[in-house]
Amino acid sequence: MLKTKKIIREKLSPLYSSKEVDSLTRLIMEHVTGYSRLQMHMNQSDQLPESKIMQIGEILIRLLANEPIQYIFGETEFYGLKITVSPGVLIPRAETEELVDWIISEEKIHCKTLLDIGTGSGCIPIALDRNMHLEKIEGWDISDDALKIARINAGINSSRVQFIMRNIFDTGEIPESDMWDVIVSNPPYVLLAESALMEKIVTDFEPHLALFVPDNDPLIFYRAIAQFASTHLQLPGSLYLEINERMKEPIVELLLEFGFNEILSRKDLQGKERMIRARKIKLT
Repeated sequence: MLKTKKIIREKLSPLYSSKEVDSLTRLIMEHVTGYSRLQMHMNQSDQLPESKIMQIGEILIRLLANEPIQYIFGETEFYGLKITVSPGVLIPRAETEELVDWIISEEKIHCKTLLDIGTGSGCIPIALDRNMHLEKIEGWDISDDALKIARINAGINSSRVQFIMRNIFDTGEIPESDMWDVIVSNPPYVLLAESALMEKIVTDFEPHLALFVPDNDPLIFYRAIAQFASTHLQLPGSLYLEINERMKEPIVELLLEFGFNEILSRKDLQGKERMIRARKIKLT
């Protein structure tokens, strides 16, 4: 396997950094062999069968075409859970794990009902369901492909999340009595103007519907979510949002307009303002 690892590194080095090459090499070898990291170390002198070598070759072709390895494998890990992914959903990011961790640390004791708006793969509500004592938990999306994947992930992870096709811009049919203790969303927030600065591994493969917002109305989703949450959060209740780091101030102003208070932002591990929590304490 040592020779195979060397070949992988040589193929990937022109396109990826040395750190990325090391990580991808490890992931490829573990995926193809089924070995853990320890088993890989103990069996590194083994000779791979031709079928495995061909499989690695196919993976390399796709990686060199900028396809994310998560889509190649059809899965990723999120908050310790196995999550199925495909080009119909965004690949879960580390900062979203941080958002989930924040919700668990703040809401685990008191929260009984929770809604995730724009659920994608379902990774957020499934992780919360597995780590909190929730009585009712829903994930909404407008993409049928995303909802199919989310339901697969619920099954894989023995989760009770109900996934529903629903458009946050058309919520008139939702009864006023439908209330939640916590509403969370990681909505589209990347400006179209920013797409030219993004890596092709993202823009060529991940769903634009879940990524981009119009340059002339970057808060379009936050406005709809805040308006809905202002009347469908229990009192007290909390709204958690993942945000574009450049949009913190206008989002805070928007939340204040809809009567939210105790608004708190949090930086991710990279030092970027990526999360906001807003409370709904009293009627205004």
